Amino acid sequence: MKHLNKLLVAVMMVMGLSSHAQDGNNPWAISFGVNAVDTKTSAGGGHNWLDKHFSQPFAVKDNWNILPSVSYLSVSRFIGDNFSFGLSGSVNKIDKYVKFDPTAVGHDSRGYVVSNPGDLMYYGIDATIKYSLMNLINSKVIDPSLSVGGGYTFFGDSSYGTLNPGAGLTLWFTEAIGLELATKYKKSFGDREDASGTPDAPSHFQHSAGLVFKFGGKDTDGDGIYDKDDACPEVAGLKQFNGCPDTDGDGIQDSADACPEVAGLAALNGCPDADGDGIADGNDACPDVFGLAALKGCPDADGDGVADKDDKCPTVAGPKENAGCPWPDTDGDGVLDKDDACPEVKGTVANNGCPEITEEQVMKLNTYVKTILFNSGKSTFKEETYPVLQNIVAILKEYPTAKFMIEGHTDSDGSNAMNQTLSENRAAAVKNYLIENGIAADRLRSTGFGETKPIGTNKTAKGKAKNRRVEVKLIKE
Repeated sequence: MKHLNKLLVAVMMVMGLSSHAQDGNNPWAISFGVNAVDTKTSAGGGHNWLDKHFSQPFAVKDNWNILPSVSYLSVSRFIGDNFSFGLSGSVNKIDKYVKFDPTAVGHDSRGYVVSNPGDLMYYGIDATIKYSLMNLINSKVIDPSLSVGGGYTFFGDSSYGTLNPGAGLTLWFTEAIGLELATKYKKSFGDREDASGTPDAPSHFQHSAGLVFKFGGKDTDGDGIYDKDDACPEVAGLKQFNGCPDTDGDGIQDSADACPEVAGLAALNGCPDADGDGIADGNDACPDVFGLAALKGCPDADGDGVADKDDKCPTVAGPKENAGCPWPDTDGDGVLDKDDACPEVKGTVANNGCPEITEEQVMKLNTYVKTILFNSGKSTFKEETYPVLQNIVAILKEYPTAKFMIEGHTDSDGSNAMNQTLSENRAAAVKNYLIENGIAADRLRSTGFGETKPIGTNKTAKGKAKNRRVEVKLIKE
């Protein structure tokens, strides 16, 4: 039992080793299970070295010493490039010791005798460097390995060092749990026995079978992805996103998702599109109605370029300037009100929607103005003239864009200067009356010609009456 204490102390020391920088997902491994000790390899005999060591490799019942309980414990650490280093401890009881003695009673057909040396206790402490072939064969389940190491064996009352080449096979049930099968040839230095034939330091095979658990990988966020492989080590995430989250579950990781809390489409950087018009709801002015990109996702039923929500006539095409409604033509003259200088009076296209005065109307005006009567030698009107002036006003209002020149004329009585002034004043009097009665001032001009443009003779009273007149002429621009 004193050797068992040594074993336990060694194992505890190994388990207490501190971890350095991690080179694998789970750099540490612990395994435990059953071991078997086969002493036939040191028995001698056989035709050659291979026959001596491997003639009865699976004679479990005849040659193997097995303690029916957990009898080995191993702790190892991954050190990089498929290599790991471990320490193990094992315990057994030797009740089958194989010797080659063809003269002994009870030997088998090959001359081997199996004896009980007195239930010798067996303890082993071993250090092993193992090389895994799992990556070489590109497998995640089957893990063959080769190993080499050395150890110290306590065999009854004797103890000795060994050189331990070996091989193993681990079948991984999960990434961290597996079944480990291993064997190693523990070559002692001397293969000696004492004088009585009791084994002293035999070489032997030691086989083991047990469970192995890998551990030590750091997973801060607990998402099953180790920090060294986790692009978001402090936030639980998904394996397909290297450990980064997809909060809304739309298949787009949060870091690339413009709307990480609402499921959306990859084409819209993870944002939703409720109406399916290809415009993310956050940028869609009409998110619940299929619309056009040019109108920020809003529909345009009449196709006039004005969104229905802003269109006062959504079913009839019209310009944006008129809130989506067609321009009216109130007077029906073919000129839209927006372009019609006289939107309530029917006119002509050539005159911007305003009526054009005819020669007949001009003649009618002159007929009226000929009946304008002034007080003698003055520019004031006689009372009976006012109805005539109102008729003139009415005609001018029918043609709101027409412009007129009002001319004053006199006969030859009196001086030229006096006649000139009188003609100008009378023409101005007519102009002022028209302005005072609603005719725009910029439509009217006035001038006087005195006695210079007679239309009758100044030698007769009838002729002079013709020369004392006011005329209206259309100004053509």
